[in-house]
Amino acid sequence: MGNERVRVLFLLLLLPLPTVLSWGKEGHYAICAIAQGYLSEDALFAVKQLLPDSAEGDLAAVCSWADEIKFNYHYRWSSPLHYVDTPDFKCNYEYCRDCHDSSKHKHRCVTGAIYNYTMQLKSADAGTSSKLNYNLTEALMFLSHFVGDVHQPLHVGFIGDLGGNSITVRWYRRKTNLHHVWDTMIIQSALKEFYDSDLSIMIQAIQRNITDNWSNDVLIWEHCAHNYTACPDRYASESISLACKFAYRNATPGSTLEDEYFLSRLPIVEKRLAQGGVRLAAILNRIFNSKTIIAQT
Repeated sequence: MGNERVRVLFLLLLLPLPTVLSWGKEGHYAICAIAQGYLSEDALFAVKQLLPDSAEGDLAAVCSWADEIKFNYHYRWSSPLHYVDTPDFKCNYEYCRDCHDSSKHKHRCVTGAIYNYTMQLKSADAGTSSKLNYNLTEALMFLSHFVGDVHQPLHVGFIGDLGGNSITVRWYRRKTNLHHVWDTMIIQSALKEFYDSDLSIMIQAIQRNITDNWSNDVLIWEHCAHNYTACPDRYASESISLACKFAYRNATPGSTLEDEYFLSRLPIVEKRLAQGGVRLAAILNRIFNSKTIIAQT
């Protein structure tokens, strides 16, 4: 009997621990689906070359891969790369101050990861990638996920509440935490209330907004200063500003968030999904220009 209890306990320890570290699957799927529609011919070819066969040429199919593997023993190192914590109530982000893990190892945060995997993919010619032994398929999947993560405002939240994870609230009648509200529950409520529980309809609505209402903003969203390939510091600064103005506001511990919060925050969420998709495409288009040769991985 004792051995059986030990065996059961061991098996339980192998199960993934519940946590919230990124947009839910719906958010990541939407970002990558939007991005694929904005890829250049060269970038689309390169992306399809790098995607695993299981994706069948669909970037969105692997956009949550980084969440699915982070509790695997071989990938536990990647957990801190999904977010960056900022000082409580300062409402700003600085790479040198904030981009480190809990052991103070520098560059281990979501913005550092975006720089890293952008650099790896830029090395995608037969000479440098084979010499440095980068896994370009994993680099693409990590980059696509982390660009999504940095656009979720509470992925650049306060260190004191772990990006809202320790702020217990009610979403209507359901007990949850503020981070989970922004990762998943706003999107799921929107799907149910406005999109007939169909993610493809929500994605199409966001795409129409990009074309119609935000068309004058797209070039600004895509632009990176100094001809940088990616500019995640800018995206992170936007996120902490939005976290202070919208996510944390009127969401104190124990509060109940209902229609007023939901309907005023949903446009923020949908715009961040749009920006994440447009910017991911812009980054991949800059990486995979016509001169890029994809090495075998």
